[in-house]
Amino acid sequence: MLNALRPALTRVLTPVADALARTPVTPNAITITGTAGVVAGALWLFPTGHLFAGTMVCTGFVLADLLDGLLARVKGTTGAWGAFLDSTLDRIGDAAVFAGITIWLVRTRQDALAWVALFCLVAGMMVSYAKARAEGLGIPCNVGVAERTERLLITLVAIGLTGLGVPYVLVIGLWALAVLSVVTFGQRVTVVRRGAAAGPVPPVLAGNPGRDHGGEPDDPPAVMNTGAP
Repeated sequence: MLNALRPALTRVLTPVADALARTPVTPNAITITGTAGVVAGALWLFPTGHLFAGTMVCTGFVLADLLDGLLARVKGTTGAWGAFLDSTLDRIGDAAVFAGITIWLVRTRQDALAWVALFCLVAGMMVSYAKARAEGLGIPCNVGVAERTERLLITLVAIGLTGLGVPYVLVIGLWALAVLSVVTFGQRVTVVRRGAAAGPVPPVLAGNPGRDHGGEPDDPPAVMNTGAP
């Protein structure tokens, strides 16, 4: 849903990528640093109740992580390894955000909401995996009301506002995210079902129906890190 904003965001970040291209900084270094920042902010600040500060730290590193794909294209260092690394570390960052807020919910005796947060984590992973598996089978799957960008936005806004003392926003945000994640997963399963019925499975996969073909990130190429080391 927010993909329409990516061209504008790309225009804003391209000058930064151009400047970084004149330094020894690599796309993969940005990817790793961004993930490390998100993990540190989420697992250090959220469990200790510093929700707004944690949100600001995570948001800053998430935005910085958007530079990796742009930098890779400017430097001409695109490659499969960078795409794989970006996708994998995105999942780690997402898990850290939900793990951090779940720990805080448990520590503050909000056990029911902690279960909702865990459900959101699992549902988000399933949404991303559904797309990865579909694209591994050669079926386009760029659909869904709540892709990774929307899920992160809902989560971080809800956590940040809770840190500022706004009541009920985390409850509303997490429940809304749970519902939207289920809807998105259903949309992707439906698209893959129709795509599979419309044409044969590629020959390279026909003899390996059980093989796992994951790895594509839940982000479009405009912000995907494809930088080789």
